[in-house]
Amino acid sequence: MRNYSACIEWLFATPDDRFEDRIARAAAAGLGFIEFWRWTDKDLDAIEAALNRTGLKVSSLVAEPMIPLTDVNNRETWLEGLTQSVAVAKRLGAPVLIAQAGDDLPGLSRPEQREALIGTLRAAADILQGTGVRLGVEPLNTRIDHIGYSLDSTREALDIIDEVNRPEIGITYDIYHSAVMDEKTEDVIADRVSRIIHVHVADHPGRNDPGTGSIDLRHRLDWLFDQGYRGAVGMEYRPLTADAAAVKAALRALGD
Repeated sequence: MRNYSACIEWLFATPDDRFEDRIARAAAAGLGFIEFWRWTDKDLDAIEAALNRTGLKVSSLVAEPMIPLTDVNNRETWLEGLTQSVAVAKRLGAPVLIAQAGDDLPGLSRPEQREALIGTLRAAADILQGTGVRLGVEPLNTRIDHIGYSLDSTREALDIIDEVNRPEIGITYDIYHSAVMDEKTEDVIADRVSRIIHVHVADHPGRNDPGTGSIDLRHRLDWLFDQGYRGAVGMEYRPLTADAAAVKAALRALGD
C-alpha cells in the first residue's frame, strides 16, 4: 500500500476557506497524509487540531527561510530557521523537510555555489541528527516553472548528496520536474533510490492531475517502488477539478 499525500496548498482548496478545513476534505476523500509548503504563514494550532480530529499525518513541509543555500552568507540565518522548522516538523509528526537550493547567483561560480550548498547541508545534518526528521533537497525544472534555478539536474543533486554523505540528507524527487527536463527516472536515479526521501507527482503539460497529460507517472512510480522506495508520494499538482472524485481518478491513474 502506497502512502499518497495531498498537497493542500492546491488540493481541496476552495475560495475563502480556512486552510485547516482542507485537512478534513482530504480525510473525507480517503487520504491518510497531507503536506504543505511554508509553516510561518499558517495557524499551526488549527492545523494540529485538524490533524488530531481526522487522524491524518503530515508527510512533509518546507524548511524555512526560503533563501539560497548556494550563498555561504546565508548559512547562519538558514540554519537558525532550520532549527525552528525541525521543531515544527516534530510537533506535527512530519518526517521530511523540503529545501530548495535557490536561484543561480550572479557573481559566484558554479563550483563556489556547489561548495556553499554542500557545506550548508553538512551543517544541517548535524542539526537533524537524532531528531527523526530528514531533509530533501529538491531539483526543479528550469524550462517552465523555475527559470534561473540553480539545481535542475537530478544526477547533479544526487552527486551532491553523495558528497555530503549523511543519512539525514537526501533528495525530494519530483517526477514532473524531472520529466520536463527530459530525464528518464531509471537513468538518472539508477542505483541511488536510497537517496530519495520524498516523491512528488504532477502531469505535463500544465502541472495538472495525474492522468491528464503525457508523463508515464505510473511506470515511473512502479520502478521507484520496485527498487525499494518506501516514502510518501506527494500529489503536488494544480487540480483541474476540485472535488474528491477527481482526486480518486488521479489515484487510479497512478495505479492505486
